[in-house]
Amino acid sequence: MGQLLKLTSSDGFQFEAYETIPTSQPIGGLVLVQEIFGVNTHIQAMADLYASLGYQVVAVPTMERVQKKVNLGYTPEDMQAGSALKTAVENLPGHPVMLDLQAAIDHLQKNGKVGIFGFCYGGLLTWRSACQLKGLSAAVPYYGGGVQNESQLVPSCPVMAHFAQEDAYIPLDSVEAFQKSRPEVQVYVYPGHHGFNCDHRGSYFGQSAQIARERTLAFFEKNLSGS
Repeated sequence: MGQLLKLTSSDGFQFEAYETIPTSQPIGGLVLVQEIFGVNTHIQAMADLYASLGYQVVAVPTMERVQKKVNLGYTPEDMQAGSALKTAVENLPGHPVMLDLQAAIDHLQKNGKVGIFGFCYGGLLTWRSACQLKGLSAAVPYYGGGVQNESQLVPSCPVMAHFAQEDAYIPLDSVEAFQKSRPEVQVYVYPGHHGFNCDHRGSYFGQSAQIARERTLAFFEKNLSGS
């Protein structure tokens, strides 16, 4: 189980993230970026899982600047509410959510190398972080909606990206175009739909989730372990 961590962004904004710390010396630090549903039970479970595998994890509440303590499920009503929150966050002048992600990176960097991973909207923010923020050694966006439209960004750390073959939100041809324009990114496409990693959703596809997780863990271990 994790605990709440108070962080302050460079513009003075304060927020509470969910932090989990492994029982042994951490392999490295990981910033976990939520979907559009908040730092809900699924995201907390993901943080706990990666902590059990040796990482210090901070799950950042990326909706905090527009609504406090977002914790949604996966009903159509939750989807609508989460989409509205995402739009509100995207419309904030200067994209200050990036400052919140930087605050989490800075916190983790005190103890070693830092990676970042995220799902859905969190996948897009993960991609932007890899290209725009400081202090990252690896980034793994999962089915990041919009990543394919921001291929002009150039990552400053190694990136591995996971997509789904039958994603209604991210056409496969756009994934192929992204892969061609950013050949330095390791791109994998899996059987399943958008959200295949989330075992709280009907789109969960366990086999794809497991393979993607094994690749992600090997990627993080390669890029975060050691000095």
